[in-house]
Amino acid sequence: MKIVLLSREPNNYTSRRLKEAATAKGHKIIALDAMKLGIELDGTGPSLVRNSKLLSTFDAVIPRIGASNTFYGTAVVRQFEQMGVFTLNSSHAISTSRDKLRSLQILSRYKLGMPATAFVNDRKDILGAINRVGGAPVIIKMLEGTQGIGVILADTTKIAEAIVETLQSTKQNVIIQKFVAESKGKDVRAFVIGDRVVAAMRRSAVGTEFRSNVHRGGTTEAITLPPEYAATAVRAAQILGLRVAGVDMLEGTDGPQIMEVNSSPGLEGIEGATGLDIAGEIIKHLEDCVHFEDFDIKHRLSLARGYQVVELPVGAKSAFVGKTVRESGLRQQDIVVLSIHRGGLVIPNPREDRPILSGDVLLCYGLKDALRNLLPALNAKKKPNRKIGKLSQPDPSDEIAAVDADAKETK
Repeated sequence: MKIVLLSREPNNYTSRRLKEAATAKGHKIIALDAMKLGIELDGTGPSLVRNSKLLSTFDAVIPRIGASNTFYGTAVVRQFEQMGVFTLNSSHAISTSRDKLRSLQILSRYKLGMPATAFVNDRKDILGAINRVGGAPVIIKMLEGTQGIGVILADTTKIAEAIVETLQSTKQNVIIQKFVAESKGKDVRAFVIGDRVVAAMRRSAVGTEFRSNVHRGGTTEAITLPPEYAATAVRAAQILGLRVAGVDMLEGTDGPQIMEVNSSPGLEGIEGATGLDIAGEIIKHLEDCVHFEDFDIKHRLSLARGYQVVELPVGAKSAFVGKTVRESGLRQQDIVVLSIHRGGLVIPNPREDRPILSGDVLLCYGLKDALRNLLPALNAKKKPNRKIGKLSQPDPSDEIAAVDADAKETK
């Protein structure tokens, strides 16, 4: 294969190891700086230029896009995708994971463990947000920070309020998170490739430092992840669409707490701690995947007129509970069950004798009219189950007064 390694640092440890691993397997690999590639679009199709010359064809791309270059870097990855070149992590997955707030919003829908998190814009909401995540001490994170930069521990409510207000005044977007004290300055990095964790390490902060990042001087040790932690890491990476990811988790009293999912995890710390050839595993996975083009399955399937892809939640009182896929009668309604989501488990292409259980979510493809009749009514959907704090019930008169007050402020 001809492989492009997109990296601004072609000689750092991770780049060197990936080039060595690819070369050892007989592939040709070249490191290119995404910021020095030009994007060209016209009626003949998409192309990329380098030094005013069209870039030659490649079979695969390993994107390593830095946080400060996300917009342009992902545009280049997207251009490769439009040119039919396989990318190890897609441009969409990189963009989603790079946005800390967006990725946590998506993961929270799937009920994966994470520290209670709040994001507010109005100064008047800061105190309430701090209280709802459990009160001080709290962690304040700048959404654009990396490698522990822009992560602050606020010991008191007043300090937390002041920090958030100050950062917001400089147009910085920040999230407020519960401080997981039981983690004791330690976290876990799970290195996910495909559908498995290939390596894991525990990182420990040094001295009074609460951040365990290696770039902050943290120490590392190889560990074997408990099944719950491994399953959480793989699920998080898959939900965000990442084939290769570094999933950072805290060890909470109630299980793994996801902090972040990194789309360009470094190799130096994890290979140094475990002694494993992770670069080789990445190239092996690339070889396995390169022939399978990325595409939006929901979009493709919806191109057929009158057909749609939907998720059907199976409630305790559903007529499907206890029946097999065949007995559900869905196929007779021109509906195909593509997969069953059962807790953290995904059952692809379920057999007709597979039983349907309460709590399952069926990913189905079929006639819109038939699917519409099966979707739960909007007013019957479950209300969010808040695990933290309590919000008082709104008083309509208070809301009207608040709107009036806001209107006066804007005059």
